[in-house]
Parts: sequence; structure tokens; C-alpha cells
Amino acid sequence: MSGARFPILSLALRSILNRAGTALLTILTVAISVTLFLGVEKIRHGARASFENTISGVDLIVGARSSPVNLLLYSVFHIGDATNNITWESYQAVAGAPNVAWTVPVSLGDSHRGYRVVGTTPGYFEHYEYGSGRSLTFAEGASFADLFDAVVGAEVARELGYETGQEIVVAHGMGSVSFVEHDANPFTITGVLAPTGTPVDRSVFVTLEAIEAIHLEGSTGRGTALPADQLRAMDLAPEQITAFFVGLDTPVAALRLQRQVNTYPEEPLQAVIPGVALAQLWSVIGAAERTLAAVAAFVVLTGLVSILTAILTSLNERRREMAILRALGARPHHVFILLVAESALLALAGAVIGTGLTYAGLAGFSPLLEARFGILIPQLLPGLYDLAIVGLVTAAAAVLGAGPAWRAYRHSLADGMTIRV
Repeated sequence: MSGARFPILSLALRSILNRAGTALLTILTVAISVTLFLGVEKIRHGARASFENTISGVDLIVGARSSPVNLLLYSVFHIGDATNNITWESYQAVAGAPNVAWTVPVSLGDSHRGYRVVGTTPGYFEHYEYGSGRSLTFAEGASFADLFDAVVGAEVARELGYETGQEIVVAHGMGSVSFVEHDANPFTITGVLAPTGTPVDRSVFVTLEAIEAIHLEGSTGRGTALPADQLRAMDLAPEQITAFFVGLDTPVAALRLQRQVNTYPEEPLQAVIPGVALAQLWSVIGAAERTLAAVAAFVVLTGLVSILTAILTSLNERRREMAILRALGARPHHVFILLVAESALLALAGAVIGTGLTYAGLAGFSPLLEARFGILIPQLLPGLYDLAIVGLVTAAAAVLGAGPAWRAYRHSLADGMTIRV
């Protein structure tokens, strides 16, 4: 009997349609598995890329000598504390070095209702970049204009219900509830930053001079009782800062300046390249995302096993069908190819639907992922990787379907014609 009498693909489609209920459940299982796998992969890669781009456009971060990861954590992620401060004179010396285009100092140590307060300059909002070169923007208001002005991040404004014009009080230390508040010198919110999905959203920014002013009478006092006009007339240049960001005229000068800072004779300083430190930090915390990827892969395997289960379960019901095909002239290899084709078609349909669901979900939720979690999904259309996953899932299903297909190949005629009691 020639293969022309048995168009395998058409026969496989008709066989699947004949068992529409079981087939739909199997396709749905594969689709959910592929959706979960691709969704996890896209979010995983997006999270890593966004993490590595938490800060961009900064060539060096300089602080007191410690580990590169620790310096990165407290200066960028606002986690932990510095081992020591650095003097204003050292900051000025590095800021005046050749090839230094700009510097942005930061002073840490205070908080507002559990959110980190960052003393800095207006240059922070000009030079700090995230997400591969995206600049900070204001959703409302503008940068500092006076001594006791403040700018709040998007999460601070959202969670605490802040708007421009409101007054806030800075507290000493990092507790969510503080018993030492600098309430003699309240700050007025002049700007609210747009969401970035970075630690900037969870920060309150004030001027370096204001940090000095509220600590004139001691770091643990209520603040200074001097009038604001008198404070504005004073020289409030800080004696010490926590760290500072450096931008260079040319990135190739980074290694040279880094070596000069690390061997600075006046005090122990350390300069780190943000990208290198971020890679080191990710190597420490990346085990979780690798575990998540492994779990997603096992979910796909579960979906494929469901195809195998469906075919094995249906074999007993289809003994007569296989026998009739053989009696009509179908060769054993026709039966084998038929069952393998059914497995592949079920997997292909599930994988294609799962890919479509993945990108539909990403298109709908990517703005939320970016605004709330800082995860930027760069690609919202299927690519070669997705086609490869569809092909691998289809091929794997065909391989798994070969088991029951071989059984039908060996026993289809005799098994189907045997009367079982």
C-alpha cells in the first residue's frame, strides 16, 4: 500500500479532532507550560539587564575603602552603611583630576519614615542615568531651589501621599520610626520624580548644605535654631561626604583614575567601576534566578509528559482503530508516524499558543513591571529564541511519542483483532 492512500498529517489532524476534549486539555497544559517558561525567561533576562543598568553613565563610584560590592550597595542601592566617610578635600582633589567631566557627591545617614535621605546636589538629577542611558525626569515640580527644599522618589510620593508644597521632617538614622527627628528644620517638597524602578524611587533627596545645617548642633539633635536666612548666608560646605559619582571625558581614563584613587596617599579611598561591581553582585544573588529557570524548565517537561500520558491512555481505546488501519493496508511505519505526528502537532499547537500568551501578557504588563519593579522587557515580539523553543518542544514531544508509537507499530494488528474479556 503506498503512502499516498494515507496522508499522515491529515489523518493525524482528524484523529486529534475526533478526541477534541482530551486534545484541548493536552494543548492547554503545554501552552501554560510554555507560557510560564518563556515568561520566566523574559522576566529573568529583563531583571538581569535592568539590574545591571540600575546606574549607567557613571564611570566610577568613589567611597571609603571597603569591598566593591559594599560600596555599590550603600551608594546606589542604599543598603547598609559606609565603613567610613571621606573628606571634602579628597573629593575636591579627585573632582579636579584630569579627564573628570563631572562629579556628584552624596551624603547618607538620615531617613524619612524608613526611606533613605540622600544629601546631594542638583547635578544628581542631571547626570544619574538608569536603564541604558535613561535620565531622571520630574513627574511634578522641579529640583532644589532653596536650602531646605526636597525632592522625593516616585514610591515615596505614592506610599506616603506626598505632593509638591508639603513639608516633611528628616530623622537621624535609618529606622522606620525614629526618636530623633530634626523637626526644627522641616523641608518643603519641590519635586516628585517619575518612576524608574530603581532605588531612586525609594529615596528622599535634599541639598548637601541642608544636611550640614541640620547637624550644626550635633547629629542627634532636633536641628539648628538659627533662622533660615542666617543659615543661607553661612558657608555650609560639608566637611565629609559618604561617596561620589564620577563621569569622565573618555571612558578609557577610568582605569587610570581608578588606580590613582585606590592609591590615594591622604586617606584610604576606593573607586569601583559600576558595571564590574554590578556583575559581581549579580553572581552572588543570581542563584535564585537560575533556580527559577530550572523550575520553569521542569514545568515544560511536565507539559510534555502530559502528551505522553494522553497518547498512552488513548492507545487502549484506539486498538480497533489501529487494527482497521492495518487491515486497510497501512504499513506498521504508517501507524508509527501517525502517533508521532499527533504528539508533535499537539506540542506545536500548545507551544505556539503559549508563545502568543506570553507576549500578550508582556505587552499588557510590561509598563507595570517597569514602573513598579524596574524590569524593562526590551523585546515584545517573538524572535529566534522563541522559535527555537517552539521547535525544541515539538521535537521533544515527537521523541516522547515514539514510545507508544513503537508499541502500536509492533502490536497494532494482532492487538486490535484480539477479543479481550
